[in-house]
Amino acid sequence: MAKIDPAAGKPLANAALANIPRLITAYYALKPDPHEPTQRVAFGTSGHRGSSLKTGFNENHILATTQALCDYRRQHGLDGPLFVGIDTHALAEPALASALEVFGANGVDVMVDKDGGYTPTPVISHAIIAYNKGRTEHLADGVVITPSHNPPEDGGYKYNPPHGGPADTDATGEIERQANIYLANELDGVSRISYTKARQRGSVHPYDYITPYVADLANTVDLDAIKAAGVKIGIDPLGGAAIAYWAPLIERYGLNATIVNDLVDPTFRFMTADWDGKIRMDCSSPYAMASLIGMRERFDVAFANDTDADRHGIVTRSGGLMNPNHYLATAISYLFAHRPDWRSDAAIGKTIVSSSLIDRVARKLGRKLVETPVGFKWFVEGLHSGSFGFAGEESAGASFLKRDGTVWTTDKDGLILGLLAAEIMARRGRDPSELYKELTSELGAPVYERIDVPASPPQKAALKALTPEQLKLTELAGDPVRVVHTKAPGNGQSFGGIKVETDYGWFAARPSGTEDVNKLYAESFRDAEHLKRIQSEAQAALAKVA
Repeated sequence: MAKIDPAAGKPLANAALANIPRLITAYYALKPDPHEPTQRVAFGTSGHRGSSLKTGFNENHILATTQALCDYRRQHGLDGPLFVGIDTHALAEPALASALEVFGANGVDVMVDKDGGYTPTPVISHAIIAYNKGRTEHLADGVVITPSHNPPEDGGYKYNPPHGGPADTDATGEIERQANIYLANELDGVSRISYTKARQRGSVHPYDYITPYVADLANTVDLDAIKAAGVKIGIDPLGGAAIAYWAPLIERYGLNATIVNDLVDPTFRFMTADWDGKIRMDCSSPYAMASLIGMRERFDVAFANDTDADRHGIVTRSGGLMNPNHYLATAISYLFAHRPDWRSDAAIGKTIVSSSLIDRVARKLGRKLVETPVGFKWFVEGLHSGSFGFAGEESAGASFLKRDGTVWTTDKDGLILGLLAAEIMARRGRDPSELYKELTSELGAPVYERIDVPASPPQKAALKALTPEQLKLTELAGDPVRVVHTKAPGNGQSFGGIKVETDYGWFAARPSGTEDVNKLYAESFRDAEHLKRIQSEAQAALAKVA
């Protein structure tokens, strides 16, 4: 079980904050060793991430990865504009400058925020989809320079192809392999011009991201209903990329909303520490969200987003911070009852480690449920075609269709999930926490928890290769095992772990892609004691074979 740091939920002392000059210096001064695995380019579920201080996200990484992306675009005939956004992490600005030097040398038309500001991940997805609508050639794609909710010392770089969502493993695999070849060859083959020349060459274009995104929001969320009901809303961007989007949105739609924090500071000194004492802009963490939770009585609903605004954290007056699984189930139940223009066969997408309450909601609605491995890339095609009405994952990331049943984004959008909480309040007269209680009084109230168990690389590899025959579990917490999965039932793809289900609970275990831990997810539809028994028996069974 994770040990909670004494600093959790409290502001950090100045001495504990990130040293930004040192971080930027390391970005340029430290050169990665291509023979050291932790210093290579590695695309996980959300791109390449790392800290310059640990030689995991440095200038050479960005130069090599950007050239590899240029190569990929040429090989795949992608010659439309590249929509590029950054978040508010300190390493985003220098990484953007490095990337523009390579994009400029390669003649790529790059669209950057016209005011030199920040651009959320869902806005990049929205821009790609809007540009490509009706086109069959010269398609746009995009890059977001962000490590999501990671600590201030981290940087990240992720690619969204023409469908607008996260790149699949084939694309990221190609880019990763070529980037590491460039690193190994000391950047031989990387084309680069000066930043000044890149800006002067005419291939870097200022672009208004805010206006078209904000204007289109009313086609996805019922903002008129929110205005008419006068829902009192609190918004905390957590110092992230959505910071410049809320004021224009509030003014355009006449919302009764307050931005409770408009600060941008690369140390994120205004954050309260997460469970481990580190600053992390995790809007699903009660420790990181302590400030907004403390304001709950001031608003009907309040919400926050992580740094690139692809995740959401919902705070209600009646219940405080909602568990992400609880909100997903509530949002699904509400949306499918209030979106009459969605296709009658529009399905619900969820990751295999999300709550089984979603399964029960789907059955109640008479909707198909598609259960996938972890990663939003599995939902892209369904959202793009309109065959998924809603898609979400347990880590507080989701998106859904426009009100007319067409695609909004194919990446996670924390802004619309926050606004949806206000729509629920406006149209139902109760906040999402109250609707969740109604839902669970009918379908059962689950108890869900994820814990991280320390694991060596061999232990992680053993878990990834584990089979049902090796596990040999026929009973779990007193109930017969109904099914054991190593592949997601929705698409037959391996999820790199194992899931054991009974009629009253389940556990799933999978190795982390970035840390030396195995992740154990568990849920009970009985009570907390039953959950503890599931977790204990799961850990004992896994210890025998992994």
